[in-house]
Amino acid sequence: MKSPSQSGTTQSSSAGAVAPRAPASRVPPCPRGPGDGCGDGVSAAAPDPSDIHGGDWVDYWLPAPLRPYARLARLDRPIGTWLLLFPGWWGIALAARRWPDPVLIALFALGAVVMRGAGCTLNDIADRDYDAQVARTRLRPLPSGAVSVLQAAAFLLLQLAIGAAVLFSLNRASILLGCAVLALVASYPFMKRITYWPQIFLGLNFNWGALVGWTAVTGALSSPPVLLYLGGVFWTLGYDTIYAHQDKADDLRIGVKSSALALGAGTRPWLFMFFAAASALWGTAGRMAGLGMLFWAGLALAALQLTWQAARVDIDDPADCLAKFRSNRLVGWLLLAGVVGSHLT
Repeated sequence: MKSPSQSGTTQSSSAGAVAPRAPASRVPPCPRGPGDGCGDGVSAAAPDPSDIHGGDWVDYWLPAPLRPYARLARLDRPIGTWLLLFPGWWGIALAARRWPDPVLIALFALGAVVMRGAGCTLNDIADRDYDAQVARTRLRPLPSGAVSVLQAAAFLLLQLAIGAAVLFSLNRASILLGCAVLALVASYPFMKRITYWPQIFLGLNFNWGALVGWTAVTGALSSPPVLLYLGGVFWTLGYDTIYAHQDKADDLRIGVKSSALALGAGTRPWLFMFFAAASALWGTAGRMAGLGMLFWAGLALAALQLTWQAARVDIDDPADCLAKFRSNRLVGWLLLAGVVGSHLT
C-alpha cells in the first residue's frame, strides 16, 4: 500500500534483508480474529510484521518526544530518501562538465531528506485510517496515536519551509520547476483511491529532481534531462510495483488500489518491460549528452541489476519484495558513477 516515499523498511523511501522484528511488548492486542483485519492472519504468537522496529538508533539516540517525528519522516528507513535523491544527483552530474558541484550535491541531499519526510507526513495524514487496518503500518505514529493530526500538520509545515529554503537558493528556472511539481506532490496520496496505477504518479513525483538538477546547473531544460526523467518514471513504476506486492492482501481487503493488484500473477513480464524502458531512455539521454564508455558500462551494470530483480523477485514473499526494492540503491549509484566517470575521462 505504501510508496517508497513512505518506505525504507520506505514519498518516499532505497533501496536487503528484513530488519529485526519489533519487541512483543510493542504489539497491541488484535481486536479481531486471525485473517479479519489484523495483519492477514497474524496471530499473537507470530512475528510482528510492523515496519516500526524498536531498539534502533532512533530509540537509542533521540529524546523520547522527538522519536515519533523521526519515524513520521522515515529517518529510520532512508531508502526512500535515496530513491528520491538519485534522480536529482543524476541531473546535476549529467549537466556538469567534470565533477558535479559539491554545493548542489549537498543542497539536493538536504532537500531530499526534508521533502521525502514531508511526503511521508502528508501520506500518513491522508492514510491514517487505512494504515490502522494494515499489519505493516498500524504502529506508525499517527494510527498508533503517538502524534496527533495537528502535530503532524505542524511538522509538515516545518519540513516544507526547509525545503522551500533549499529551493529558493537555486536559480530561477529551478525554482519554477520546483513550484510546478507541487500539484503532483499534493495529489499523489489520493491516487491509490481512484486508480490502480498510483505508481505512475509516484514516478512523476520522485524523478522530478532530474529536471531540477539539470536546470540548477544550466539554467534551462533540454532533451537529455527529460529523457532521464522519463526513464526514472519507468524505474519507479517497476520498483514500486515490487514494493506494493508486500501489502496486496491488506490492500485488497480495505479497497486500496495498486499496480501489484492490477498486474497480479502476471507482474514479472511487466517488470522486464518497465526496466527495459528505463534503461533505453537513460541510454538515449546519455547518448544525446555525449557521454562515453564509462557511462555505458555503468548503465549496463544497472540494467543487469534491474534484470536480476525482475527475474528473481518472489512476488508472494514480502521479505523478498522488500529486499529487491531496497537493492535499487545500487542502481542509483551505478548510473551516477557512470555519468560522473564519463565526464572525467
